[in-house]
Amino acid sequence: MATTTANIRRNDRNRPNFLRSIIIIRLINAWWIATFFQPDEYFQSLEPAWRLAFGPESGAWLTWEWQHQLRSSLHPAMFSGGYLVADCIAKLLPAGNMLRSAVVVGSPKVLQAIIAGLGDWYTWQLAVKVFGPDSNASFFALFLQLFSPWQWYCSTRTFSNSLETTLTVMALYYWPWRIFSAATPTKENPKPVGILGSIWHLRTSLCLAAFAVVLRPTDLLVWATISGMVLTRVSLKGSSPLTGSMTMVLVRETSLCGSLVLGISVLSDYVYFGFWTFPPYNWLNFNISKSLAVFYGRNPWHYYLSQGIPLLCTTSLPFALWGLYKPGSTSTNESNILRVLSYAVFITVGALSLISHKEVRFIYPLLPILNILAAPLAAYFFTSPPTPSSVSVTPRPRLRNRQYLFAALGVNLILAGYLSFLHQPAPLNVISYLRKEYERIHPTSVRYAHKTHRPPTPRDELFALFLMPCHSTPWRSHLYYPGLEAYALTCEPPLHTQPNTPARENYRDEADRFYDDPVVFLTDELFGPQRKMDVPRYIVGFEGVEPWLLQFLETPTGQALGIKPRRVWGGFNGWFNEDWRRSGRILVWDTGVYDDAPPVKHQSQRSPPL
Repeated sequence: MATTTANIRRNDRNRPNFLRSIIIIRLINAWWIATFFQPDEYFQSLEPAWRLAFGPESGAWLTWEWQHQLRSSLHPAMFSGGYLVADCIAKLLPAGNMLRSAVVVGSPKVLQAIIAGLGDWYTWQLAVKVFGPDSNASFFALFLQLFSPWQWYCSTRTFSNSLETTLTVMALYYWPWRIFSAATPTKENPKPVGILGSIWHLRTSLCLAAFAVVLRPTDLLVWATISGMVLTRVSLKGSSPLTGSMTMVLVRETSLCGSLVLGISVLSDYVYFGFWTFPPYNWLNFNISKSLAVFYGRNPWHYYLSQGIPLLCTTSLPFALWGLYKPGSTSTNESNILRVLSYAVFITVGALSLISHKEVRFIYPLLPILNILAAPLAAYFFTSPPTPSSVSVTPRPRLRNRQYLFAALGVNLILAGYLSFLHQPAPLNVISYLRKEYERIHPTSVRYAHKTHRPPTPRDELFALFLMPCHSTPWRSHLYYPGLEAYALTCEPPLHTQPNTPARENYRDEADRFYDDPVVFLTDELFGPQRKMDVPRYIVGFEGVEPWLLQFLETPTGQALGIKPRRVWGGFNGWFNEDWRRSGRILVWDTGVYDDAPPVKHQSQRSPPL
């Protein structure tokens, strides 16, 4: 008991130091992520945050979900605060200094790194609560979390799933896990210990869980499972049922905390949208009535079993699967907690498997749970108990099966390195190139934009045209300058059609129409008689579009534009891509229209996707 008490005290004393170290690791992680993964990282968080911070004239691109109030404003509101703080810091730098834009553009990385670090730290602390501070399993839970390729690749990205994951594991840490074990007296405290623990810890857990559910309604599956286990005690051992008074406390606190978070969410949405609305209800109603999820792809029912969980766990998969099947524990209380966590995984994966559109990100909140379930088995496989002859008061276990450990670490490091540096870096690099070119060409607008984030004069040129699948690059959160006007092909879903109708089946968005027949699309839609836009200064696309672009410029319509394309930039984008339209390098062509003359004004109605 004395050794355990000393370990608890040492753990409490070292908490701030460990937290600081973990956040530093995630800050490095955030700056080393130099690749593009999925558009929601920018368009469901940073673009609405940019608009909230710098106003409707800032040029942020709001997708259709925001126009129909399907997303909670709490997530972008957090980043908008970061943008405003970074903007104030940037104004301390000399006017025209390029570091000004770098400070603001990079600010979400700092905030998200802190969120990711908290997720790692609370995963470890939850493992300490389950296995004890002197347990080797609690260390392995942190080890698996820090060396997870998926965690490295996604935790510092500004997905709502990343914040949801951290909120979920924080809520799990503060949850009163004694509720699944009988309160027993001890020698130090002969009175039974209250199984609900600290009321403020309970309230913290419920509030964090409520925020996670408002942010991502599917997180309710985790908490519905835990609530069901509280009531049923299915397959739990030695767990006493709740008394009526304890049940009333749980119901009361859940109602109070849920109402508080709901009120904050509704008020935030009112401020953001300008009228009263409730995005979770809108999202549910919209998906039922419009059935738009399949517009973004269908996956087989076993996707999460055959791809999702393996991608999430990578080399820790064997330990996680065995932990789900037979949780490793040394006591009844540990066994009960691990069973509840494993049931949360089963219920969440099972329910989400019924939905046609699936992504690994949707089960991301399960990663800390899977690491905790895998930890005792990994600890047993890779370490052996200390020898009895050890002279240390707290002898350390010895490593074994080192070849497997080093092989697993090598695989994880290779995956993390490739995904961080080599798989799709061009979408970020090309935006940096365009931003620097704008700073070089329009120094006056750059100095003015740093003061107000509004262009000094009416926009007099289309700076860039993106001929690539929609949302292939970040937008205003990286373009930064509101005067840097650009146009990208859109892919709005068929909101005007009904499910299972010919109109829905035959619908082709703007990007589809371009790739169906690029020359016809450029001739008839973008630069035809009803010209949609001015001639751009730069054209951006994957190298596969170059033959089509040159073919279009040989047509009478193309020749009339006076474009003389010249490659000015090319960026490596990895060795493979699942989308053939995104294969190859990204190229930038200078049209030559603005080299020797002021911008040519056309009498046309330009409609950039802002």
